[in-house]
Amino acid sequence: MDVTIFSTKAYDRRFLDEANAAAGGPHRLRYLEARLARESAPLGQGAAAVCVFVNDVLDRPVLEVLAASGTRMVALRSAGFNNVDLAAAAQLGIVVGRVPAYSPDSIAEHTVALILALNRNIQRAYARVREGNFALEGLLGFDLKGRTAGIVGTGNIGVAVARILAGFGCRVLAYDPRPSAELAAFGAQAVGLDRLLAEADIVSLLCPLAPDTHHMIDRAALARMKRGVLLINSGHGALVDTAALIEGLKSGAIGHLGLDVYEEEGGLFFEDLSNQIIRDDVFARLLTFPNVLVTGHQAFCTAEALAVIAATTVENLSSSERQGAPRYPVSVERLVRPAINRTPKGSSL
Repeated sequence: MDVTIFSTKAYDRRFLDEANAAAGGPHRLRYLEARLARESAPLGQGAAAVCVFVNDVLDRPVLEVLAASGTRMVALRSAGFNNVDLAAAAQLGIVVGRVPAYSPDSIAEHTVALILALNRNIQRAYARVREGNFALEGLLGFDLKGRTAGIVGTGNIGVAVARILAGFGCRVLAYDPRPSAELAAFGAQAVGLDRLLAEADIVSLLCPLAPDTHHMIDRAALARMKRGVLLINSGHGALVDTAALIEGLKSGAIGHLGLDVYEEEGGLFFEDLSNQIIRDDVFARLLTFPNVLVTGHQAFCTAEALAVIAATTVENLSSSERQGAPRYPVSVERLVRPAINRTPKGSSL
């Protein structure tokens, strides 16, 4: 199968080439650095499949261009699919496959790394020492042991974070409409979202983006949290209202903020912009706070995760070529799914 791969980096090429070779080399892979968008969609001409990442755009106009040039399959190198117009894909006869799971430990460990770095002010200490400043004022942290950590979303990643934080001696609270049964093994307790926000010293967002989770952390949610909360978002940028976060940082409601994702990251992340002026004023404002640590959608970036992503992508391509459907399909029906409600009902959650 001829496959055009958009948003390619060196590590994508390495792991996809290895996965394709391990499968017997069934696909002819053409790598492009360009992101898929309306302007670049014609570059996919002649490819039976296109392979894309999280910031590629697959709205109806893009899909129409692809379909007209013979594309019949979209292979996502991600678990999320909110960048795809699934209804349009179905109408145009394009099947969509994704990578449903890849090394949840990679994202879980990065999440905990953000917690540790922020709590102990590692980024500030690193900058000081390089300038010969060994003073400890302003670097006060707290012991994780005995603190309450709240995890929103208890899929494989959330369970892995619960396991790690329980190992530090944290009291772990978790919220999910369908809490994982594995939580009990770590002593984690399934609770309602309001209680989690009210009691947690650390809040970690690891849930998918859905209509009910869009901007779930807004001004009202921040008002329910402990003052000085340590907040981490490794799930999806749009889970938080960034303007509300900036207000919370200015008022001291948020004590520390760690972000591996950003709602408007499409024009920023995965690119070297070190010689350019960042034109996103909201993002630039975030970077001015000393208690904010941002990484550029890096949590997935381990050799183990990239190997699984590549292998699953090749499997989806092969299955689509042989059977007309990817091994892990995404259909428009998946848009109707349980979401994490802002105001949970019932006594168990």
